[in-house]
Amino acid sequence: MTRMNPTLVGLALMLLGMFLFASNDALGKWLVSSYSVGQVLAIRSLAALAVLLPFLYAFGFRRLFHVERPAVQFARVVLSTAEVFCFYFAVRHMPLADTMTFWLAAPIYVAVLSPLLLRESVSPLRWGAVVFGFVGVLIALKPSGEGAGLASLVAIIGSLCFALMMITGRYLRGTPDMTLVFWQLIGAGVAGVVAAPVGWSMPGVFDWGLLALVGVVAMGAHLCVNRALKLADAALIAPLQYTLLLWAVILGWIFFGDIPRLAMLAGAVVIILSGLVLVLPEQQIKARILRRWRKEKPT
Repeated sequence: MTRMNPTLVGLALMLLGMFLFASNDALGKWLVSSYSVGQVLAIRSLAALAVLLPFLYAFGFRRLFHVERPAVQFARVVLSTAEVFCFYFAVRHMPLADTMTFWLAAPIYVAVLSPLLLRESVSPLRWGAVVFGFVGVLIALKPSGEGAGLASLVAIIGSLCFALMMITGRYLRGTPDMTLVFWQLIGAGVAGVVAAPVGWSMPGVFDWGLLALVGVVAMGAHLCVNRALKLADAALIAPLQYTLLLWAVILGWIFFGDIPRLAMLAGAVVIILSGLVLVLPEQQIKARILRRWRKEKPT
């Protein structure tokens, strides 16, 4: 039996994970048009915890309560919960692709905040990418319809929460993934249960299944991405996260009739280009520029 190339498997899993994330977001957009954000979040979190239960049992429930830096853990849970609330609010009032564009700008915010919060150095090349990326955000900010101004602001706040969540994750490198996921789901679930009574609408049998499916699909997406990062080099698979936008455009058009705005597409291209500079190793970028310059240099 021929052994499959781990790198190719990692690439395939990353692509599958991005498709699942986009499908999960499209399904979430469909549901928040009929149910409150709190209701969707509560049922989604409970379903995800149910799927995660066998893994938690194997991991050991007692280990979940031994956490490093409890204050940072708490901050991460608050940020992740706020991020999900912001996403569902934004996607309720904006096209899926527009919302996704703002979330793809998260690496730009990470690059800006890292020197302040993590004391990491940022080279002039990456600062240039940050400025370029912010131009893309400003281009994409052009409202796409009634109420989109507030939704755009909430989307920026949500993507900033996502970036801060990524930074707190760097502080918690020693914490097992299972512990991080568990408390993240607990925080979202508690917030959802508290908010669910406001605007509660009793789902039918089919909608109960869809509400639960949101959590299951999200868990599947996380598993695919986590496994992909273990099989393939991060610098190789990280750019594949931008296929999220492609799926958002396709699913938004098929299920919601959203036609991508020219400003959003232009802003997305700028954000993606700046993001690629930020996620790829700087040495790799410089080497490519040097090789191209040598080829083009007249002899």
